[in-house]
Amino acid sequence: MIMSQGVVHPVEAPPLQTEGAANVPLPRVRMKDLQGMPGTVGGLVLRVCQLLFATIALSVMATTSDFPSVTAFCYLVAAAGLQSLWSLVLAIVDAYALLVGRRLHNSRIVSLFAVGDGVTSTLTFSAACASAGITVLIGNDLGACGRNHCTEFEAATAMAFLSWFTAFPSFLLSFWSLASR
Repeated sequence: MIMSQGVVHPVEAPPLQTEGAANVPLPRVRMKDLQGMPGTVGGLVLRVCQLLFATIALSVMATTSDFPSVTAFCYLVAAAGLQSLWSLVLAIVDAYALLVGRRLHNSRIVSLFAVGDGVTSTLTFSAACASAGITVLIGNDLGACGRNHCTEFEAATAMAFLSWFTAFPSFLLSFWSLASR
C-alpha cells in the first residue's frame, strides 16, 4: 500500500537582534477583522437583524390579549424587549464606528459587547425555548388553539429563535475578538 508523506518546507529563522536593538519590541500581529465582529458591516447587519426579529416578536406577543396569563410569554416579552434595546444601541455604535472609520478594538468595549451579547442571547434563547414548550402544550397536548392565539404565539416564538440565531454569532465573534488579544 502506497502512503503519501507530508512534505516539510524549511522556514526561515527570524533575524537575530543585535546588541543595540535588544530593547526594540517585535511587532505584534493582529487578527484580521472578520465580518460580524463589532465595528464591521457584517456586525451592523447582524445587529439590525437582531433588532428586527426581536421587535417583531415583541410586537406580535404584545398584540395578543392573553399573553400575560402565561409566565413564559411574559418572559419572552421581557427578553425580546431587552434584546431590542441592546441591539439598537449596538447598531448605533457599529454605524458610528463605520461612519467615522474607527475600529472597535478597545478591550473594555469589546468585553462589554461580549458580556452583553452573552447575556441577551442566553435570555432570548431560554425565553424562546420556554415559549415553544408552552405553545406545544397549548396546541398539541391540550388542543386549546381555538380559544388561544396559537398562530401569534408560534410566530413570536419563531421570531425569538431567529433573533437568538443572529445574536449568538455576535456573541461568539465578540468573545473571539476579546480572546485573541
